[in-house]
Formats: sequence, structure tokens, C-alpha cells
Amino acid sequence: MENKGLLFIPDISGFTRFITDMEIGHSRIIIGELLEILIDSNQLGLEVSEIEGDAILFYKFGDAPSTEAIYGQVEQMFCAFHRHLQSYEYRRFCQCKACVSAIDLSLKVITHYGEFAGYSVKTFQKLIGKDVIVAHQLLKNNIEQHEYWLATQNLVGEMTPQTFKEWMRWNTTEKQTESGNIRFHYVQLSELKNKILPERRPSLELSKKILCLSTTREFPAHVKKLFFTTAHLEFRSQWMDGVKDVDKVEHFIPGVGSRHRCVLENETVIVYTSSLTYDPETKIVFSETNEKKSISVYFILEPVGETKSRLTMEVYLPSRLKKFVFDLVAKRKMESQMQRSMEKLEKLLPGIHLPVEF
Repeated sequence: MENKGLLFIPDISGFTRFITDMEIGHSRIIIGELLEILIDSNQLGLEVSEIEGDAILFYKFGDAPSTEAIYGQVEQMFCAFHRHLQSYEYRRFCQCKACVSAIDLSLKVITHYGEFAGYSVKTFQKLIGKDVIVAHQLLKNNIEQHEYWLATQNLVGEMTPQTFKEWMRWNTTEKQTESGNIRFHYVQLSELKNKILPERRPSLELSKKILCLSTTREFPAHVKKLFFTTAHLEFRSQWMDGVKDVDKVEHFIPGVGSRHRCVLENETVIVYTSSLTYDPETKIVFSETNEKKSISVYFILEPVGETKSRLTMEVYLPSRLKKFVFDLVAKRKMESQMQRSMEKLEKLLPGIHLPVEF
């Protein structure tokens, strides 16, 4: 049995279109995260042979696990995959096509039992054998939808696989290959998405907030360009007065819940991106709250015709006592900084080029 084992290939459907039509940089990050999710969801003790762009070749030598155990692994990966996409859809700031389209990605899983052997190339364990080829050939088939678990006859034996859930409906067909017809069964997994509990969203905004300061300015720029420039942290030190640098960004793509370190003149502050409401036709609002939840800044962006937009920056504190102290000690300085920030932003905007896909 040492040359026999399970081949298990989760494949991200929609990947080819995703990387050819969309923003390459962001799609690369999103796909990378999803592949990590699949590896972290391994509960069968599967080994990774290699990552094949949009898929992972897992294997396990020895007797095949029960189909119930394999289904448990399929469900674990499928739900973790879509839970991550749902979370990303809620959190994301970026409006490029890669980020907007991520929610449409899906997962199919090919499982096959057969003979194969491994050989080492430095730290990698590569697989070779006819059944490795068979498993990869089954990635291309005539199944219309792309959210399914496929199990070959070699894996399940002579009987149709067991139904583990009421909604499961097995279909049986075969694929013609150079080495003969490969009989397999498949079941659609779309129903599982309805059973994924929504992520518990972190409460990052101030529970009670009192407006302490507000500054408004109009800019000769489309609201999407204004949002891109203000929300993306790589531009922050170029226009926000008093900010020397923004580093230790938790995530390359900004989103609700992401954290960064804001380097000021005399201190550093850990800041969370705490909320987002995105409607470029009427209003875009996002906020940032410091780690101690002692202050929040809201950025309110509104279109003013086709080529103009308005930015309002509002500062909130959690109590009237803190507002009283703020008014005495810090309000005048911060108000001046916000006005200078608006002036710097107006000078910066002409040099900012909005991505084509945004």
C-alpha cells in the first residue's frame, strides 16, 4: 500500500479570468490568502505536494479515509473559503475589479484514489504516476457549476457514495481520457454557503461620540479619486499635516478592521480602520479610531457634480469631559492641522492616477 493513496485537489474556480481581467496585484494577494486558508483547514493529515497556481495538490499515502471523513474535509475547506470571502466583502475598502469580484470566486474539490510515487526536489515532495495525471485531467470536465465535490469510482468503490446531508444529490458520469474512461460521482456544494454563519463584526467605533471639530473643503476631483487618495495609507504622510509616516500596515489592501501605526511628530499611535459606507453616487464615509478608543476621525466624501467632490473631516471624542479638555488644550492646533491637510491634499490630487479598474 505504500505506493497507493488519496489525491485531494481543491481548485479555485474563476481564477484564470480573475488574474487576466482584473488588478494583478490585489488578485495575487487575495488568491494567496485563500490558498493559505485551504492549507490551514487541513484536518485529515494531508501532505502538500505543490501549489499549482489556483489549486493545491494534497496527498496521503495508505488506505483511503472513509468517504464521510473526506466529506468532512471538503466541507471544512469549502466553508472556511467562503467565510473568508464573505468577511472580505464586508471589510474591503478597495473598489478595483479584483476586490469587487472576489466574492464570486468559488471552490471545487477533486478526490481520487490510486497509485503514485513521490520523489524529492530539494525541500519539495513531487508526485509522479498515472493516477496523478488522472486526477488533474478531472479538473476539466462538463459539470456546469463550479462548486462541487468530485469523487472517482476508484475512491468510493462499486457503490454510489453515501449521502451525508439531506440536500446532497449525487450525479454519476464519466470522462474520456487517453488511458480510458474515468467514472466519477459529484455533488454540488452551493447549499453549504447558506449554512455559513456571518462573521461577528468587531466593534471598533466609539460607542458614544461627541463631535468636537469639523472641517470641509471642495476639490476639483471625482469622488472616487478623492476616496482612493484619502483611504489608501501609502499617501497619508503626503497630505495629512503632522503625520511623518504610516508603517506596520497589517494588510496591504485597506479594509475595516485593518490596523496601522501612525508616526506623528512626538508620538506613534496605533489606529484601526473602523467603518465604511460606500456609495459614490451620494456619499462615502469611512472612519479611523485609535487603539484606546479615545478619538475617532470620520472622512465624509460627497460628489459635487461630475468633476468636483467635497471632503469633510470630523473629530469625535467619547465624552463631554474629554471634549472640554480638548477644547482648552488641543482644538486650535488640530483645526490648523486639518486646514493645512486640506491644502496639501488639493496639491497632491493632480498627481494621483486612479487605477483603470477602480
